[in-house]
Amino acid sequence: MTAGRGVMHSEFNPSQKDPVHLLQIWLLPERKGLDPSYEQLAFPDDELRGQFHLVAGPQAAVTIHQDANLYIARLDKGTTAKHSIAAGRYAWVQIARGAVELNGKALVAGDGAALSDEREIRVKAREDSEILLFDLA
Repeated sequence: MTAGRGVMHSEFNPSQKDPVHLLQIWLLPERKGLDPSYEQLAFPDDELRGQFHLVAGPQAAVTIHQDANLYIARLDKGTTAKHSIAAGRYAWVQIARGAVELNGKALVAGDGAALSDEREIRVKAREDSEILLFDLA
């Protein structure tokens, strides 16, 4: 969603019995005054399973108005996904579900980690997991 000059929205769980799992993440846009917009896509599990898959960014399927790329990986227990970070860039890793080792450090669902001066991100699943990776300028 690009709020642009302003939008009204709300998140809610349409189910009366099933819990909702929601992550709301905000990135400041590259400039003010953008037109409001909304995009939503579903990605096949096989595109996300076992690797980091680009889902949002300036040149990705879902637009982000910032020098940032969002990757998602779904990892089965014991599997590893890697991502290279270019010199001068940074990363934020958010564990949406499960438990992992991020470059040797243990993280669990809800944990996030900022990375700088790292050339490679290596995530090994200690249990079935879903990971968001933001590659940032």
